[in-house]
Amino acid sequence: MNRPIYEGGMYNVLSDKEIRQIHDTTIKVLEEVGFEIPHEPALKLFKENGARVDEETHRVYLTREFISRTIKQAPEEFTFYGREEGKSIVIGGKRVHFGTGGLALYVLDLNREKRPSYVEDISNLARLTNKLEYVDFYIIPVYPHDLNIDTVDISSFYRAFKNTSKPVMGGILSKEGLESVIDIASTIAGSLDELKQKPFVGFIASITSPLKISEDQVEYLMEVASYGLPLATSTAPVAGATSPITLAGTLVQQNAEALMGVIISQLVNPGTPVLYSAVPVTMDMRTMSFLMGSIESGLMNAAITQMAHHYRLPCYITVGTTDSKLPDAQAAHESATTSMLAALAGGNFIHEAIGLLDGAMTASYAQYVIDNDIVGSCLRALKGIEINEDSLALEVISKVGPGGNFLSEKHTVKHLRSERYSPLTSDRQHYKTWLDAGSKDSWQRAEEIANNMLEETENITYIDENTQQLIKNKYPHLQ
Repeated sequence: MNRPIYEGGMYNVLSDKEIRQIHDTTIKVLEEVGFEIPHEPALKLFKENGARVDEETHRVYLTREFISRTIKQAPEEFTFYGREEGKSIVIGGKRVHFGTGGLALYVLDLNREKRPSYVEDISNLARLTNKLEYVDFYIIPVYPHDLNIDTVDISSFYRAFKNTSKPVMGGILSKEGLESVIDIASTIAGSLDELKQKPFVGFIASITSPLKISEDQVEYLMEVASYGLPLATSTAPVAGATSPITLAGTLVQQNAEALMGVIISQLVNPGTPVLYSAVPVTMDMRTMSFLMGSIESGLMNAAITQMAHHYRLPCYITVGTTDSKLPDAQAAHESATTSMLAALAGGNFIHEAIGLLDGAMTASYAQYVIDNDIVGSCLRALKGIEINEDSLALEVISKVGPGGNFLSEKHTVKHLRSERYSPLTSDRQHYKTWLDAGSKDSWQRAEEIANNMLEETENITYIDENTQQLIKNKYPHLQ
């Protein structure tokens, strides 16, 4: 069964004039301020394509024409494949997809213990992702503290491939790790060519705000682009710290950074499926803490979505993460309000929307289930109200007439499930029934659901035994 298509685009935080103002100011930044890239092969590539390069400062300066010409080579949309029927997603236009993300250092487990994250959490959270209806992709969400750093890339992605058939993405720590992950994915796909034709894995390279990309990250970016695999070039400006305190100023800077990621990928390999990528956040100036769950972050991500639509680029944005430390009311309202803004704006690849607490420092098993419910509500809002002859219900209204009821009508039964969204963790019983059932709150119900899902999927794997053996023969240190 294919996933229903949900489209946003009905909420616009920016006017057309404001989009042009942000674009024009961005051009001035890239023309006059420049962008630092301390990597000789990248500088050579820019120079060969007509950009002005200052070798001493490693700055690249781009004209309006250069920017326009290069970003037009990026695809407007692409398919990110799942490995089971109905798990592939088309990213672009105003189609909306939610998924996981982050690289949390801690886990709030089903015993309500906050502890360091381990490689087994990557497996378990992948299994949850595969079961949760409204989660479309799996970005590796935690750092495995129990692994040697040399094996983090390969073991993390292998655990993800093994435990979910949905599209997988993640950051990387070394070029060797990147090459090994691509090799493993090629083995699962059947060959590198088959992986390129139907990519089920993508990678994240990070841009450093303000206006810089490190040597190792640009090397990763260029390597992924050379294979033509899905690519996010994440930029995370913090308003008031690593970008201007004004939301508009941060939008200008992040726009320059996001476009630069697209540009580098297209210079390496025109047509690379790249996401216009941005993770803007605000800062609490009293505590110097960055804020993932602020409504201003939600507004900026809605604006970023409009900028991506303006350039006809698929976008990677960040909402749904909360600054709360527990799955409480703060977590719910921060996740819900920012997620709804992004969905209504038409964000394409909305990551970190599932399961993250404490500014993305902690992944919560229960919050995975709660956020799946929140995303379901967002998607129900996008579905809207269906207006047709049958749904307008004149015939059944006439049949029931004044003073009657509709409970036993076939029309009611026919539309019962399609008209109503029922969150898994919500309790809609009478008060006495709720008391008799143990008076559980959403957190408790979410823990029970997560536990049941993990038990149901304990013996399921998405890599067959022969392929597992091939991979382990080649990588005996794999965990």
